[in-house]
Amino acid sequence: MLQKMDKDYDVLFRIMILGDTGVGKTCLLHRFCDEEFRYNHVCTIGIDFKMKTININGVRVRIQIWDTAGQERYRTITRQYYRKGQGIILTYDITNEASFLNIRKWTSDVSEYGDEKVKTILVGNKSDREDGRAVSTEEGAKLADEFGMSFLEASAYTDSNVTEVFTEMARCVLEANKEEFLNTNHKTLHLSSSSEDENSEDEGIVKDLDADRNKPTFFAGQDLKPASCCTT
Repeated sequence: MLQKMDKDYDVLFRIMILGDTGVGKTCLLHRFCDEEFRYNHVCTIGIDFKMKTININGVRVRIQIWDTAGQERYRTITRQYYRKGQGIILTYDITNEASFLNIRKWTSDVSEYGDEKVKTILVGNKSDREDGRAVSTEEGAKLADEFGMSFLEASAYTDSNVTEVFTEMARCVLEANKEEFLNTNHKTLHLSSSSEDENSEDEGIVKDLDADRNKPTFFAGQDLKPASCCTT
């Protein structure tokens, strides 16, 4: 579903970053949006967000990026928002085999709770830690191929492939909705999941986030505390 938006971008959509705690989801987010790496971290509690506008083939894409908690105790909360994302970045730590094996659990959650049109990509973070590598590039590529996803290895620490990760995710979402976008004659639009209606509660959330992306945001009655970053 697309909604007209009177903003300085052509299309707005939401991307979620999923993965086990400690894989560096928040560090990827801060590196992309703030162009910095934070050494002092606290784990994300519930859901946090940032926004950034990028240009893809002449289309100004406003990305609302939702950073999610990886801890099991927050899984019920974060699952509620899977259906609201048009793109999901599944992330593991190349030095942590368990986080890689758990990607299957995350993909299962996305299949069960996500929107039927959601696009996904697989990212192996901490590629700078070659000395501690526990998951080969070939293993990552094979898993991504099994699920029909694009695959990239990245490092929030060195800024390797971070921009490419988010650009590829945005490109996938834009391509999947290309026909609908073109049919609007390139008017400014808000891309929503097919499961949302025009007057959904989340529409207000989008407006609030766009008005002040640094303001702590509370979702659907959940008492969620904003957090800065997860462990790298």
